[in-house]
Amino acid sequence: MEKKKLVLVGNGMAGVRAVEEILKVAPEKFEITIFGSEPHPNYNRILLSKVLQGDTEVKDITLNDWDWYETNNIRLYTDETVVKADPGRKVVVSDKGRIEPYDELILATGSVPFILPIPGADKEGVTAFRDLEDTDKMLQASKKYKKAAVIGGGVLGLEAARGLLNLGMEVSVIHISTFLMERQLDETAGKLLQKELEKQGMNFLLEKQTQAIIGNERVEGLIFSDGTVLEADLVVMAVGIRPNIKLAQESGLQVNRGIVVNDFLETSIPHIYSVGECAEHNGIPYGLVAPLYEQGKVLAKHICGVETAPYKGSVLSTQLKVSGVEVFSAGDFLEDKEKKALKIFDDYEGVYKKMVFRGNQIVGAVLFGDSQEGNRLFSLIKKQADISETAKVSLLQPVGQDTGDSLVAEMSSEETVCGCNGVSKGRIIESIQAEGCTTVDQIKACTSASRSCGGCKPLVADLLQHTLGADFDRSIQKEAICSCTSLSRDEVVEEIRSKGLTHVKEVMNVLGWVSEEGCSKCRPAINYYLGMVHPTRYEDERESRYVNERLHANIQKDGTYSVVPRMYGGVTNSNDLRKIADVVDKYEIPLVKVTGGQRIDLFGVKKEDLPKVWSDLDMPSGYAYGKSLRTVKTCVGEQFCRFGTQDSMGVGAALEKKFEGLQTPHKVKMAVSACPRSCAESGFKDIGFIGIDGGWEIYVGGNGGNHVRRGDLLYKVKTDEELMEITGAYLQYYRETASYLERTSAWVDRVGLPHIQSVLDDKEKRKELNVRMDEALSVYKDPWKEIINNNKTKNELFESLVRS
Repeated sequence: MEKKKLVLVGNGMAGVRAVEEILKVAPEKFEITIFGSEPHPNYNRILLSKVLQGDTEVKDITLNDWDWYETNNIRLYTDETVVKADPGRKVVVSDKGRIEPYDELILATGSVPFILPIPGADKEGVTAFRDLEDTDKMLQASKKYKKAAVIGGGVLGLEAARGLLNLGMEVSVIHISTFLMERQLDETAGKLLQKELEKQGMNFLLEKQTQAIIGNERVEGLIFSDGTVLEADLVVMAVGIRPNIKLAQESGLQVNRGIVVNDFLETSIPHIYSVGECAEHNGIPYGLVAPLYEQGKVLAKHICGVETAPYKGSVLSTQLKVSGVEVFSAGDFLEDKEKKALKIFDDYEGVYKKMVFRGNQIVGAVLFGDSQEGNRLFSLIKKQADISETAKVSLLQPVGQDTGDSLVAEMSSEETVCGCNGVSKGRIIESIQAEGCTTVDQIKACTSASRSCGGCKPLVADLLQHTLGADFDRSIQKEAICSCTSLSRDEVVEEIRSKGLTHVKEVMNVLGWVSEEGCSKCRPAINYYLGMVHPTRYEDERESRYVNERLHANIQKDGTYSVVPRMYGGVTNSNDLRKIADVVDKYEIPLVKVTGGQRIDLFGVKKEDLPKVWSDLDMPSGYAYGKSLRTVKTCVGEQFCRFGTQDSMGVGAALEKKFEGLQTPHKVKMAVSACPRSCAESGFKDIGFIGIDGGWEIYVGGNGGNHVRRGDLLYKVKTDEELMEITGAYLQYYRETASYLERTSAWVDRVGLPHIQSVLDDKEKRKELNVRMDEALSVYKDPWKEIINNNKTKNELFESLVRS
């Protein structure tokens, strides 16, 4: 039977999920064509903030790569926008003049960011935060400019602000309301969130209405309705979205705020459907991912001729981390004459919980600082459960092991477990019972549950245990290093040790890798583990490293590179500064920038010029590209500061020289502050040192990235020698027990500070760790000089590539 032609307009999350559901229901029914306005395959827009914050690359947020479209025989036109649909002829027309016929048409045109209609909104330096192009504009601006203004104190605005902070910008958030995230939080939670984010460095201007954006061609600031002015080099508008209905309007479909659809996602014209943020169902256009995925399932079954229950709308919930702070809200969470609230506020722990009741039914909830009861409360709200027999306060407490209560047992099959990827309880049970999944990792591979933020992983594990019952095997609940193998990090390392494995391919062959070539995730990991286990015998496999580490410089958007020479402790001299200035002039390097780690970064170096730049600089590599010790930031210390108690610059330089080039699971940053004023921001580094009278405090596990974490006090020591000994043992233990790409902040949370202290308290273990650390450091060679002096390597990495 000849396949029908299905055309999807919009390559976003909602539309492609609908296609995925269609392929599950009737994989041979349609010949599928997809048009996407962006030049990328389908990606997770929810995780754009992680790309902006520098914690994730674009490839890591891709949901369906190019191979997926090819495997499913889907014709994909990227960077091509459908501008007209002709229902009479049953064709769509693109902006490139392409005419594509259809039997069934799905409009998933998404939404467009709302740009305030104010003078200056069209100036250079004004952007929305909606797609990868917007993200890239912000990344590029952060390299040249210092002051950013984010208009909008909702989720998107705060995520943009956090990312810009990470990029070293001064950030002010302008919000018209009296508190943040007023659509998801009540005033108490909004004020608590503001307090936490101010600690992270954000500045807030509330109850401010932007009147105009000032500047010549580029933005220079904002003027508010009260006459005040704010300087800004970059303005990010995150004031909301609206359904993209332009194509629907011009094609004669019924529209209101969105494209009007019925309970089966059909529009006003036969054979045309709509799903996602552009669709309006019963007067509501939904902006959260879970309702959009629910719509996609109904649409898929209906369009394939399979009987299905109609879509009746969704109860909304939001559970997320805003700059490392847990928040949750669901339902109708504002009390009034008909609705009463129960509130719990723990000021000491920074936790606020609130439930709203109408009679004996819970109709809404807000959680701040601890959201683990969110799924349970959301389940009760959706079910409109009668809780007259329940002690209301107990609903805000974690479910005890001895109560017999089980959240996963009470959940219906349709309820969503993974909000990021729209995976229901029923789908996870199906993967366990029908597809034989017995671990969380296998469920993730089958369903995508916990694939994105990972917040639902405990719930997935509970559901797995509940479903398997006596067959649940706790011993195999491990996280494989990638989909090429079922082996965990610890198992791979043990096999390398016990079998004496010394090469990446040897590891994959001996340990039975599914893919004999491995993947971009496991090859760098194996390469690191081999070097960690056999530091003096292992020869680094360059081709298993990421491009920045392979070329010893950071690749930029335009294909050029940035170079960071080493400056121990952030201290330099006139001779080195002259070298840098001469290199900048000689090679016409377009940008010289001081980094957040107190180093000088040279941007825009051509690939073929890298070895010559390194040679002319005649300085060691700053390792700004590697999974290694990056920089040791310092204050001026007791030599100049009136408050300094210790020689911070001397200790910082000594640390940087001692651990220079050390290969670690992820990048490591240090800072040394000479007094408790902590001008070097030591409390938010992987390892931070703060000078006190008579010694040092050592803090570990700090992180200023996407998941902000204040460092924990590891030890107080009296001498610089003790400081160096503790640091060496701590770093080596991290090297030996952390997973590749696991930051120290996550590692400390996972293994626990008391455990780390118990290891380091043992003087013999501490000595053994330092012996192994010295062995690892003994093989260090400056990579720049190594390439300069090796014509073969230089030719392989640079010259031959340039000629091709």
